[in-house]
Amino acid sequence: MHDGCNGRFENGSLIVNKLRQMGFSSMLMPTPLKLTCEACEATFTMHTMESSCSNCGMVYGVTPCHATDPASIQPAGVGY
Repeated sequence: MHDGCNGRFENGSLIVNKLRQMGFSSMLMPTPLKLTCEACEATFTMHTMESSCSNCGMVYGVTPCHATDPASIQPAGVGY
């Protein structure tokens, strides 16, 4: 079921799964965000709804509805 912008996800893998299912993984972020990777502490820029750390491969995801809220970006796992 699609909850629109009311849906919340417990973890990053659920977000990334939903992005892939809906075809939103490569959708551009409204504004690219610089993140510090939780796995290796490298800094990288998130340009799309699903992005990965260029240093270690940790995958991050955020839904289009929450893409302007950095707190909504969650890690899914290295190489997810």
